[in-house]
Amino acid sequence: MASRPKDVVLVAGGAGFIGSNLVDRLLERGADVVVLDNLQTGRAENLAHLRGREGFDFVEHDVTEQLPQSLDGRGFTHVFNLACAASPPAYQADPEHTMLTNVLGSRNLLRFAEGQRARYLLASTSEVYGDPEVHPQREDYRGWTSCTGPRACYDEGKRAAETLAFDFDRAGRVDVRVVRIFNTYGPRMDPDDGRVVSNVICQALSGTPVTIYGDGSQTRSFCYVDDLVEGILRLMAYDGPQPGPVNIGNPQELTVSDLVERVLRLTGSTSAVTNRPLPVDDPRRRRPDIGLAGSLLQWSPRVSLEQGLAATIPYFAGQLGDARPAFDFGGGQAQPLPLAAAE
Repeated sequence: MASRPKDVVLVAGGAGFIGSNLVDRLLERGADVVVLDNLQTGRAENLAHLRGREGFDFVEHDVTEQLPQSLDGRGFTHVFNLACAASPPAYQADPEHTMLTNVLGSRNLLRFAEGQRARYLLASTSEVYGDPEVHPQREDYRGWTSCTGPRACYDEGKRAAETLAFDFDRAGRVDVRVVRIFNTYGPRMDPDDGRVVSNVICQALSGTPVTIYGDGSQTRSFCYVDDLVEGILRLMAYDGPQPGPVNIGNPQELTVSDLVERVLRLTGSTSAVTNRPLPVDDPRRRRPDIGLAGSLLQWSPRVSLEQGLAATIPYFAGQLGDARPAFDFGGGQAQPLPLAAAE
């Protein structure tokens, strides 16, 4: 029997939080992986453990520029586009580049996938729903976004990237998959990325006041990174008719205040809580409807918030140089999950 051809995978943005976790899983599955990253928000340390590993290569490059000729002739079978700053402070720092990454970068990667005859997956975002008037958010909801606000470079950039992807697919140029990622957390998040999970954990561990923007009643749904990566891989492998965008996230909804209370309890922190004004265009509610992912991919999240936080807090403690904290759930000490625990 003939053996299955080896997957040869390009991961744009593979030095980032989600991208590097995805790269690990691809290598575990036997794929050859090339990471393309400009290291604007991605971190070389996320890939340091792979240096010298057979089947892994890293190319420092900005996807807004023409892709390097060194990628030609490698026979890529799959292209994952995760190339974009994803936290508000990072993408708002250079909004022009954020928009161009989503538009020019997506075009460059789509054309590359077309030339390689590779399947292409775009990492889109729940931000395309804006501050939603429909709850929970289904893929057929068209969103309530501002095209002029400070978040628009990312929100509207991702909407444009989806448009390009589906135009290429409709024209028969590239076989496309689009995942809409909801709030994700886990090891390899940048402690300074400005998102709520990293902010709250780092502030709690360092003993500084924990910041809640607004009154804390706004809701989010937090998905552990292993669960997300599994959903992304299943969507890329899906061979049926074009499914359109697919939500991947955890439908367990909780308030930001609830998240803060859990983190303070798990870390044993005595940090005070301080409130600041809610940022412009910050969504009041966010929860995915994952019915399509369930029926199409037989996917649902498996890692509870308590388990995920127990795996994430020690990572941030290490990043901050603190001693590893203990977690008492009333039944003994919880152990952090291995990277592939959600398989």
